[in-house]
Amino acid sequence: MKIITISLQIVILYIFSFIGTAIHNFFHLAIPGSIIALLLLFICLCLKIVPVKFIESGAAYLISILMLLFIPTTVGIMNYPSLLSIHGALLVITVLLSTIISIAISGTASQFFEKKAQKRKDDKECNKFSSHSA
Repeated sequence: MKIITISLQIVILYIFSFIGTAIHNFFHLAIPGSIIALLLLFICLCLKIVPVKFIESGAAYLISILMLLFIPTTVGIMNYPSLLSIHGALLVITVLLSTIISIAISGTASQFFEKKAQKRKDDKECNKFSSHSA
């Protein structure tokens, strides 16, 4: 039964992918169909049109085998030795630097927002105690 559930959930995810690709092809947009599909799925999840439980197990399964999906791409790179030369090294350095910068900015932003939320919570607690003591 679990295999059928996961299969149906993957079909739902595939339908979103198909719709995103169809929108991309119909309107000739610069945004890839897969990104449009992710945005549609995100909107449907936020508006609770599609409950999370409808795709949760299927998405978890796909994430668990994600590395297997990169094997053909990695093997395909071997057909382009120029990518592995100096241009490849520059590409790897660029990816690493952008990843480090993204992590740093995300961490700093999350710490900032966490401090703001904690301060707001502390102020709320302080106001709660001061109203009881008066």
